Amino acid sequence: MLDDPGVDALVRQWTAERAQDADADEAHRIASEWLADAPIIAAPGIPGQRARAGASRWAAVEAADPRYISAMRKRLPDVPHDLLAAAAGWWQMVGGVAEAEEWWDAGMSPLDQRALDYRAAGLAPSDLARRLGPLTVLEHLRRGSAPAWCVARLQRQRRDGAA
Repeated sequence: MLDDPGVDALVRQWTAERAQDADADEAHRIASEWLADAPIIAAPGIPGQRARAGASRWAAVEAADPRYISAMRKRLPDVPHDLLAAAAGWWQMVGGVAEAEEWWDAGMSPLDQRALDYRAAGLAPSDLARRLGPLTVLEHLRRGSAPAWCVARLQRQRRDGAA
């Protein structure tokens, strides 16, 4: 993975929570059989709308763009697909795949959605490598510094450097 122990711990926790044992498989099988025997109740709605629409079903929707998942799979080949799909849903909000890859190249893990907070605070991927004293911005953020604090320090650094 990347040099972020929190991400490694997240992957281990996610995998452990989803590990199936015989008892869980049996409980899932019993629940599925029980739900299959339950009567199907028609969805409420205005009768005129139901008559025209007929018995429609919900369309299956892909929650995550496959381009994000494949880009993430290249960087994290051992991570379960469900975890990648969940993380890809967040990364789609950051922007395009190219911008997400900029964040990843700057040191963010594809499983770390804090980039959304960093971006909202005004940070760019190129800011993560900049130094604020002895540490980089990314190191400050990993140690718990607020993104807004880092943005303010970077602005002050730019202003003082331009003066």
